[in-house]
Amino acid sequence: MTFSAELETRFEKLLKSYPAGRERAAMIPMLMYAQDEIGSITDELVEEVARRVGVTSLQVHEVVSYYSMLHRKPMGKYHVQICTNISCLLWDADKLWEQATKKLGIGHKEVTADGQISLEEVECVGACSWAPAIQVNYDFHHFVTPEKLDQLLDSLGKKQ
Repeated sequence: MTFSAELETRFEKLLKSYPAGRERAAMIPMLMYAQDEIGSITDELVEEVARRVGVTSLQVHEVVSYYSMLHRKPMGKYHVQICTNISCLLWDADKLWEQATKKLGIGHKEVTADGQISLEEVECVGACSWAPAIQVNYDFHHFVTPEKLDQLLDSLGKKQ
């Protein structure tokens, strides 16, 4: 499998950062970095990461199936994750979820027709003290109100 020179450099640095025999610890970051570059976790990617970290493809598949941030199908350019766990739920995150699905016309792990925005309901983004929280790609948005959500979604549509 061919990756960009930047990603190859990142992989090399990552693999060297672990002691000999512990390269498998690089599996999750490698999968995330590669997913960012190619768009999703493919069977070819699973085999390549398995080879590089010295585990079986089955072991990589197990990791991919466990972690919700790893996707087997391409997500949108802007992946919107709305936390609906208890802290966020107490601050009406369920209403934010309903608002987003109606506004975008998509549901859980679906992508808008133009491929720009995907939506995912998640259990926790680790921002309970700032509930309700939303994550777009790697950016967090805290104390999200219905008005802030509309502004955020509208701004993503304009970034195309």
